[in-house]
Amino acid sequence: MTASMSQCLMQMVQTDYAISDYQSEIAPRWCSGCGDTAILTAMQRLCRDEQLPPEKTVSVSGIGCASRLPHYMNAYGFHGIHGRALPIAEGIKIRRPDLHVFVTMGDGDCCSIGAAHWLHAIRYNMNMTVLLHDNNVYGLTKKQASPTSPHGMKSNTTPFGATLNPLNPLTVTLGVSNVSFVAQAVDWIPDLLYQILRQAYHHKGLSFIRILQRCPNFMEHRFDDWVRDPSKMRILTHGDGLRLAPDLSRVYKNQETHDPLNMERALALAALEGEIPVGILYRNPNVPCYDELRAGERPNTPALVETVLNEEFDKVGIWPDGAAAQVGE
Repeated sequence: MTASMSQCLMQMVQTDYAISDYQSEIAPRWCSGCGDTAILTAMQRLCRDEQLPPEKTVSVSGIGCASRLPHYMNAYGFHGIHGRALPIAEGIKIRRPDLHVFVTMGDGDCCSIGAAHWLHAIRYNMNMTVLLHDNNVYGLTKKQASPTSPHGMKSNTTPFGATLNPLNPLTVTLGVSNVSFVAQAVDWIPDLLYQILRQAYHHKGLSFIRILQRCPNFMEHRFDDWVRDPSKMRILTHGDGLRLAPDLSRVYKNQETHDPLNMERALALAALEGEIPVGILYRNPNVPCYDELRAGERPNTPALVETVLNEEFDKVGIWPDGAAAQVGE
């Protein structure tokens, strides 16, 4: 093949994707002012900037407001059952390592019914990006207390106020063995949300991002103190991490240079009270990935699937055409 023919072929294959190429025909049905919209926009922007082919991109979710995100992405999507997004995503990734896998869950979806899957997914450290949309409430089912609801919150399930202190997804995740990437973002600073998402995508291993997002109907004023007072936001910067634009630096002056390899400091930042840390708390690219450890096993090819199925049919004497084996054959 000549150089000119090769260049022509590359031009035919190459596609310049725009954000519209990642927008489905279904209009988002989230409430006006819902933070999920900012997260969807960041996802679509990331796909555009990284030029991810839609047919090579998968978004997996469970049940809840946040879990509608795959419907609004023009890519492959799997809307699973409550709490089971992570094992579904792991199954996809282990057999199709070439796909870009994103997982979207709400705070109830991940931290309650899906808690066991959440912990073991961190331990397995498979190469995917996990987004926890945390609005501190069950929104889709119209205001029940979730594991991250603040103490004293009155809801349909806690009419006299939530009894327990909220679970902290950051400290829990940081405490799981084999953890490799933990970050926190907020929906009302879209530039940092996008930067964190992009850093997570480029990390080798499971990237866990807790995103504090506003629910305008059932937790209308939950994050007002932090939105209105930028000094209560602690922005974690690093030479190989987040970098604030000059206009943001003038607003968010409470900044800390944090080394993401420092686990002790990451745990201290995750446990802050009164302030919200935003940025990459922990990152270790040297943690082994389960999908890479399993990569040497025989691949799941169509021929292998057919062989295994035939072996199972042989055990019971039934073949795909419905014919039964004769005794003694």
